[in-house]
Amino acid sequence: MTRIINALSEVSAGYDALFVDLWGCVHNGVAAMPAAVAALQEYRKTGGKVVLVTNSPRPRAGVFKQLKHFGVPEDAYDAIATSGDSARSAMYRGVVGEAVWHLGPVTDSRFFDPLDILENPVEINRVPLAEATGVVCTGPFDAQADPETWRPDLEIALQANLKLLCANPDIIVDRGEVREWCAGAVAAMYSDMGGESLYFGKPHAPIYDLARRRLHKLDNEITDSRILAIGDGIATDVKGAIDEGIDSLFISGGLAAAETKTETQPDADALTAYLTTEKTDPTFTIGHLR
Repeated sequence: MTRIINALSEVSAGYDALFVDLWGCVHNGVAAMPAAVAALQEYRKTGGKVVLVTNSPRPRAGVFKQLKHFGVPEDAYDAIATSGDSARSAMYRGVVGEAVWHLGPVTDSRFFDPLDILENPVEINRVPLAEATGVVCTGPFDAQADPETWRPDLEIALQANLKLLCANPDIIVDRGEVREWCAGAVAAMYSDMGGESLYFGKPHAPIYDLARRRLHKLDNEITDSRILAIGDGIATDVKGAIDEGIDSLFISGGLAAAETKTETQPDADALTAYLTTEKTDPTFTIGHLR
């Protein structure tokens, strides 16, 4: 059964690196969480490495800029691995063809910036849905709209037998006090309709491969047994860590705050009931990263 802890420092000495989720753990979509930032800064002072592993569809440079805007200082982390970069690499390898329809807000247009790290990448052209060989989904056009508004376009894609590349497997996020839909919800609907969705963020293996590459550029001696994954998503952060054989620290005060009755710390009985329902068992649990 998961062990409830009061601070990261209680267990951090057992790990040489952290894979840390961002939204709901380090920031709330509006501003940095000071206690979380301080915990990461203290961990790094002991020599530990911090890789931010996020399901953001943005390239790493975009997340770096966003973190500065939210007030997350650079000395709180060492590297960034994004679902967007993992998905972009797949897109430029041609997994959904060369003529793609972008399902997502215009603010995600940097997803289509050239990717120079691949040898002989395919040339990607953004086209109307009727001309597409595949769909690239970075999120709904309107993150707060009724999901049924997505269905007509997905029906057209399904009839054309198009694959959907999902740049962010998260289903929902909380932007401050407002809950929003993510690309993972669109991809789940498409799969339920009979379409094929391709995932590259947590809990799927490609983003962990990318995170390990980022980590091993810092220290190539760190093994999986010395990595602790931290996140508030049971179906993404915790499941991904378990699937990869990595220990996990579940942040119960994020997406599951209501279910776990978390204010400062989770209610033990509510946490047990929630984890039983989810059929999972993170190594550790804490209300908020601190």
